[in-house]
Amino acid sequence: METTTLIQHILPEHNNAIASIIRKSLEEFGANKKGTVYFDDSTDHLFELFNNPSKNFYLILTHNNEVVGGAGIYNTAGLPNNTCELVKMYLKKEVRGLGFGYKLITQCLQMAKNMGYKTVYLETMPELAKAVDVYKKFGFINLTQPMGNSGHCGCDIWMKKEL
Repeated sequence: METTTLIQHILPEHNNAIASIIRKSLEEFGANKKGTVYFDDSTDHLFELFNNPSKNFYLILTHNNEVVGGAGIYNTAGLPNNTCELVKMYLKKEVRGLGFGYKLITQCLQMAKNMGYKTVYLETMPELAKAVDVYKKFGFINLTQPMGNSGHCGCDIWMKKEL
């Protein structure tokens, strides 16, 4: 049987599936705590949140017609000019380690660069140590304090990458 993998911009019908993936992933790693996307109302409405294509986008990854992950670029308030944030990068447990995260991050970084961004910032937490390792492989470096106003006080690892 042939498998199909597709990366596309989020559609309204993807909202419930990706919100479930985000929350289940955070629960799995014990990172479902206050000050994270777990409790953000916007997590249930990502299509609407990212509906400003000149500054933001969210990509959905489907595998065999099932939503299995997503990641986005957001023009977070308070970030320096030409800086965006890599946000809500989550994959279903069943597809981790298959290269899908690499594909999503690669596409997000290229699209951010094409939009004119020069720096990509991200926030994460120690519970997501495997993700931190992946970000480092992409050339993200640790920062000593947060940038911008994401509102995610539960994240205490801050990283950035120059494009």
